Amino acid sequence: MKAPVSGADLIARAKAEIEEVQPTEAAAEIESADVTLVDVREQTEFEERHIDGAIHIPRSYLESRFEQFVPDRSRRIILYCASGIRSALAAKTLAEDLGYEDVSSMAGGITLWRDRGLPVVTPRSLTQEQKERYSRHILVPEIGLEGQMKMLDAKVLLLGAGGLGSPSALYLAAAGIGTLGLIDDDVVDASNLQRQVIHNTDRIGVPKTESARLAIEALNPDVDVVEHHGRLDAGNVIELLSDYDVIVDGADNFPTRYLLNDASVRLRKPVVSASILSFDGQLSTFVPYEGPCYRCLYPTPPPPELAPSCGAAGVLGMLPGIMGLLQALEVFKLVTGAGDPLIGRLLLFEALGTEFTELKVKRDPDCPICGPNAPQIADGDLGKFPDYDLFCAG
Repeated sequence: MKAPVSGADLIARAKAEIEEVQPTEAAAEIESADVTLVDVREQTEFEERHIDGAIHIPRSYLESRFEQFVPDRSRRIILYCASGIRSALAAKTLAEDLGYEDVSSMAGGITLWRDRGLPVVTPRSLTQEQKERYSRHILVPEIGLEGQMKMLDAKVLLLGAGGLGSPSALYLAAAGIGTLGLIDDDVVDASNLQRQVIHNTDRIGVPKTESARLAIEALNPDVDVVEHHGRLDAGNVIELLSDYDVIVDGADNFPTRYLLNDASVRLRKPVVSASILSFDGQLSTFVPYEGPCYRCLYPTPPPPELAPSCGAAGVLGMLPGIMGLLQALEVFKLVTGAGDPLIGRLLLFEALGTEFTELKVKRDPDCPICGPNAPQIADGDLGKFPDYDLFCAG
């Protein structure tokens, strides 16, 4: 029977078998940007302070999550912890068990790094109530404290507080999007309640922006709700969009969608666009000049008889919930930088068969709005837009 190995022996053996780099050497490598820096400490330690640019993967999640963040096993990697012990053990694991070829541990950890006068980041902190509210986000490495802070700092404008806007607004508010703007000129009607879940029977007759604000404030007091009770039009679109980072398109008519597209491209604002009818939904994310815009996808609107409104053709109540939540998911990805947004992709959903279909969409080189030959718009001309009602009618 083997004699048990002491913890000190295990640490000494690990340090003997892996490469250790001094903080000044690590700093020079980091400056060259040809290395991945990984903090293997616990969440609370990372929140207190960390080295700028470090990926946070706690030691306890190393085996299960490291490959998600660093898939290239030949990549140069430097690990650090508080004093260099956990990072040495982690480096040994990565090299021997996970097959990473060029892994080092930073001697002395962040403690020696600071003693050498090297800079650290002291993140903004959450209140105790916020730590509890967003704890399940913070536990996810792809989000963490940094991602949650990005959401709290984000400003998202929802065009419509109806079928699509209702679930989007509720889940964006629950996730901690700091500012939600709501544009709608309608009031709550009994026929809305089959699908517009942010409203209720007691608020029939109340403006939808007000009804939605009351629901959001009851759900999450962190969220600042800005009501824009009225319609989006050529006279206010530039001013309204300018104050926000991302726009969620839940419009129910083509003139508004084309206006929103043209203004958002001019302002370089990303738009998460969805539409629904009966049992069918579609979704795409338009980021100006990174992918196609709405006009690339639909150069001209379809004839009215081929695109009736939900009021004329009806809609399954659960459908806007599904598509609205997917819109909220796209906003999360745009705000935090996590994942792969639906840029250049059109997602189709058919509810009766529970079928998703994805289509690739490319930028149209002849697009009159985002194409290379599109007319340049001077700052003083930003408010000039064509007659979209006439365009769609034609």
